[in-house]
Amino acid sequence: MREYVVEHLHDEAAVLVVDETGDVKKGTHTVAVQRQYTGTAGRIENSQIAVFLVCAGERGHAAPDQELYIPRPWTCDPAAGLRDSARAPSSRPSRSRTAR
Repeated sequence: MREYVVEHLHDEAAVLVVDETGDVKKGTHTVAVQRQYTGTAGRIENSQIAVFLVCAGERGHAAPDQELYIPRPWTCDPAAGLRDSARAPSSRPSRSRTAR
């Protein structure tokens, strides 16, 4: 991805953008879903939150990195069954959404 960004998108005006976005989910078994505020819906919903690093410039944009926010309930021992059934890695720690 880095090679693509450097070769095809690099220009002097290019910037890196960090963007948090949410995907509203109907169920509760998708990895990292919980009731939380998401700007996508403008309210608290069952949702997944991800943070994207985007390189944006006059020649286009690409997201060379992203990370799924794992809510604390997904990393606690009582959630192990839910985490295991969703095949979520147990090694991912929970972080607050404000800790960057």
